[in-house]
Amino acid sequence: MAKKEKSEYLIQAVSHALDLLEQFHGEVDELGVTELSKRLKLHKNNVFRLLATLESRSYIEQNKVTENYRLGLRTLELGQTFIKQMGLLRQSKPVLETLVANCNETTYVSILKDFNIVYLDVVETGMTVRVVPRVGSRLPAYCTAAGKVQIAFMSDEELESYLPAKELKSYTPNTITDRDALKKQLKQIAEQGYAYDNEELDIGVKCVSAPIRDYTRRIIGAVSISGPSMRFSDDRIKNELIPLVLKAGDEISAKLGFQK
Repeated sequence: MAKKEKSEYLIQAVSHALDLLEQFHGEVDELGVTELSKRLKLHKNNVFRLLATLESRSYIEQNKVTENYRLGLRTLELGQTFIKQMGLLRQSKPVLETLVANCNETTYVSILKDFNIVYLDVVETGMTVRVVPRVGSRLPAYCTAAGKVQIAFMSDEELESYLPAKELKSYTPNTITDRDALKKQLKQIAEQGYAYDNEELDIGVKCVSAPIRDYTRRIIGAVSISGPSMRFSDDRIKNELIPLVLKAGDEISAKLGFQK
């Protein structure tokens, strides 16, 4: 009886909107109005109205190239909030601590928000000279290892929407501001599975990062090792830090249900 009474409070329009959002799952990235109409068994006009409402709140966005629709940034924000509260931070903390114990450098876990990265948690090194923690800060993705390792796996269309329309700002002489050069490096990052920041945001600071994936195989964040450039020699980065950060990324991903 109680279930029947609860069902009487259901709002059909809200239910249809949620049904629409749930069509974007698994390998489904984009859908057109016609396909959504068939799936939902709703008239195209009703689908248009649902899409317009969801788009106005950024839960849905239209790909200007294909004219199809896909999930918007607001759904990403909700998902990241859930991950932050329920999984990512809890699962990554012990891995970050182990990483610091192994390399004695500061380690971070971060997520991508808009075209910036946000550091969610940090475990600091015991070294006197260290990188200043930036938990909660929003930093540009294109000149940080944590950002590049996340945007490197985007499609060309997604990357175009993420790249700022205006000129890429130069923070140091090493910042990559040429879009073609950046795309070439991102392709290399996707192939090798890790990213390297060679004093591209701050002079004197280097960083290596690996992606974190969840059970859906989507990249939901990055784990990083950061420190003063004087301690990040090419040999140490190649032989010690990259293997450590890749292992850490795999460990956190496995805890979140990712299977290779």
